[in-house]
Order: sequence, then C-alpha cells, then structure tokens
Amino acid sequence: MSLFTVGIIAIVAIVVFTYLGFSKFSLPFQHQFTVHALFPSSSGLRQDSLVRIAGVNVGKVSSIQQVSGKQLSEVSMTIDDNGLPIHQDATFAIRPRIFLEGNFFVDVNPGTPSSPIVKDGHTFSPQQGTYPVQLDQLLGSLQANTRQNLQILLKEFGGALAQAAPSYNASIPYWYPAYKYSAIVNHDFLGTQPHDLSNYIGAMADVSGALDTHPQNLQSLITDFNTTANAFARQSTALQSAVAELPRTLAAATPALNALNAAFPPLREFARTLDPGVRNSGPTIDASIPFITQLNLLARPQELRGLTADLAVAIPSLAKLTEETIPLMRDQVRPASSCVANEVLPWTHLTVPDPNFGASNGFPPHPVYVEGVDFLPGLAGESRVFDANGPYVRILLGSGTLTYSLAPGLFGQALAPIVSETPQVPPSGKRPPLAGGDIPNYPCETQPAITDLTAKAGAPPSAIDTGAGKNASSQAFEKAQAEVGLRQLRKQLNAEHSSLRINDPVYHTGVH
Repeated sequence: MSLFTVGIIAIVAIVVFTYLGFSKFSLPFQHQFTVHALFPSSSGLRQDSLVRIAGVNVGKVSSIQQVSGKQLSEVSMTIDDNGLPIHQDATFAIRPRIFLEGNFFVDVNPGTPSSPIVKDGHTFSPQQGTYPVQLDQLLGSLQANTRQNLQILLKEFGGALAQAAPSYNASIPYWYPAYKYSAIVNHDFLGTQPHDLSNYIGAMADVSGALDTHPQNLQSLITDFNTTANAFARQSTALQSAVAELPRTLAAATPALNALNAAFPPLREFARTLDPGVRNSGPTIDASIPFITQLNLLARPQELRGLTADLAVAIPSLAKLTEETIPLMRDQVRPASSCVANEVLPWTHLTVPDPNFGASNGFPPHPVYVEGVDFLPGLAGESRVFDANGPYVRILLGSGTLTYSLAPGLFGQALAPIVSETPQVPPSGKRPPLAGGDIPNYPCETQPAITDLTAKAGAPPSAIDTGAGKNASSQAFEKAQAEVGLRQLRKQLNAEHSSLRINDPVYHTGVH
C-alpha cells in the first residue's frame, strides 16, 4: 500500500479508538454488571434510558419486560464501574428528566454500606421500586362523585379551620417545648443500657396483662383517677402554683438524686459486708445477756455504795497526780518531744557530705543515724574484767606509723599522713553558736532547724615526734610508736583515775 493509504487507515483507527475511549462504548463480548428492578409500571421508561446516582450517569436501561401473570414490569439495567457497588437495601425510582432532556430516567440509591453487596443479575423486589404518578392517573381517580365529596370535605374543613384558627394560633408557642420535652422523654425511654427499652416494653406487657386479668381493679383505678382529677380541677389555682414551683424543685432535687444514685453502689457493698454481722447479731445478743445481767447486778445500790467507798480514797490522789502531771507534760515532756520531732529527727536523716569520700570511690554517704553508730564495732577491742584484785580494763591498741595530738590529753595514730581534718576543731572552750546564746534553759524547739552538715576542712593535727628516724627499721619504728602511745595512755589515766591499775602487756609492770 502507498503511504497515503497507510496514513488514512491510521487516522481512522485513531479516531475510532478515541471515540470508544471517551464514550465508554461497550466492546463486543464484553460482560457488563446487570441488575433487575420490579416496578408496578414502567411509566414511559424506554430502552437506553439513563441510570443515575446522585445526578451522575452510571448506566443505561437494557430492556423492559412485562412479568407474566402480574401487574409488574421488570427493568434490566447495566451498571458501569463508577456506579458500583450496589447493596441489597438499594432503592430505584423512575423520575422524569428535565424539559430539555425529555423521557424518564432511573434514579438509584445504592443503599447503606452496612448492607450486603448484591451480585451480578440480582433482582430487587417491587417494594424497592417507585414510579411517578401521571396526570391521567390523577384525573382518572377524580370521578364526579369523588370530586363532589372532595368539595364538601374542603368546605367543611375550611369552616372548621376558620373556627379553630385562633386556638390553633394560640397553641403554636407551645409547640416547641411540647416537641422538645416529648423528644427528651422518648429518648429517655431508650434507657442507658442495652435492652432497657425491650425490658420496659416487657414490663408494660406484664402490667397490661395484670390489668386485663383483673378488670374490676382497672375499673376502680379509672374511677379513683377520675376522683383525683376532679380534686385537681377544683384546686386548679393551687395546682398551677405547684406546677410553677416544680422546675425549681427538680433543679434542686437533681443534684441530690445524682448524689443518691452515686451512693447506691457503695451502699450495696456496705450492705453485703454488713450482712454476716447482722446474721450474727442474734447469737451475739444471746451471748451478751448474761454479761448484761451481771452488770445489772453490779449496778444495784448495795454494790454501787461499796464501789463508791473504795473509789473515794483513790480519787483525790488521782486528781492530785493529774494536777501535778500537767506541769511535767507542759514544761518537760512537750518541749522534749517537740525538740526530738522538730530538731533531732530531721537532723538524723541528713547526710554528711565529704569531698574525699563519696559514691564515686566506694564510700556512699549515709544518714547521721547510720554513721553515728559506726564507732560501736571498735568496742570489740575493749573488755572489762573483774577478779579478786578488783575491776580492770584491757584495751587493744592499734598502732600506726604516725602519731598525732588530737587534743590536750588525747592522741591518735595513723598509717598515712593526715592532710586535713573536717570539720575544723573549734577553739578551746568554744562551742557552736546557739539561737539563745548562753542563756540557760533556752528551749531546744526554738533553735533553727539544721538543714546542711557541710563543714570546711581545716589544717591537720600536729604530729608527735616518736624519736625514731625515718631510716629506722620497720620493727623499731612500730615499737617507738607503741611506746609513745602507752606513755600518752598512762599519762591520761594517771591524770583522770589515779587509783586505776594498768596491766601493761609490754612491760608486765603495774603503774599508778
């Protein structure tokens, strides 16, 4: 073929495929989704009439057939993909198109998402299809006698409206509260839990059945209600005033009722808890009757006189004791308790900060009440003995390589040089300041609370020369240190307790 012929064929093919693409023309042998709807009348619907969902074309009517033996028309429709899915509760309505379009179309409501989706070829029931009423059908229904009766009805209805119009107009302002409160009542009838309404209907059925079983009681109920209504009618003014106060009463009662409703669950739990005790109250009362009988005997005049005579001697002493206890409690016990609670106890829970010893090097700080008794293990090195020669004390000394003077008459030894001491030793004869200065008996509870135990580091204590040089042997150096310690100990004990004998394990001699 020539190039011209090939070009003409290509142009025709492009035009055809473009038309098919934009017109959504169904290709031969292509399957389309089809549904069937039953209508009482097709009402001018034709083949190829449009099928729409919310005004959008989603398909066409493929065929219209009369159902044999029934006054029904089966309308078959092909639905495009943009009209799917369609659910089982879908509805179909035949509606007239606008004036310029002419003919009719099928308006489809695809149903709710919770309803199952129909399959291809599904047939919908006549109850799901509606069609418009035509003018000829309307005129055919209005026969002469029907039109005459309609005229009479409209005339009488107009007269009734003319007479009822003022009352009708006067009732309009009450419509809003009536509908509003009716809606609230109807909503409350639904209940708050599942099956509340069904249980209410079941209970009403039981009540209605009981009333039907006893018609005489129902008659008496109506008669009594009539009497009650008559009494209300006679006291209409008072009833109107009571009804006017009812909203305020309900407003005040609602919080109380809510609180009462909230109290019911714990009240039920309390009742269940109280039930065993209530069941045991009878045996408890039976068991307590002999005790009550004895108390009744003790309360007799002859018994009370003897008890009163015995108490007459003790009561003055008790009264005097109580009177003398008041100053003790007020002036001694109360300040001491306040001091312990407000001053001592908070202080014992503080920690002593130390820049050289902490959690980083294996010495985490402890509260004062823990560190305050750390010295007690040292008592294992001291023991007291009593024999025929009298009491004496044996002390195990631990020596170090360095000896320091801690205070007048006190010394100590260490294995390593002491760099500083924390806290600083106060000057001789000085003590930490108090809130009351040197005022005697200044109340402890008025002292400012201690919140920080941080102390400044001071110079190390002065070292004592042991007489052994640095080049001396280790054994000679330790012996010199021990001798210095013993001399210091003898000097201190001789100064404080001149009658105490010391058994020296080194020299085996007794000195005073």
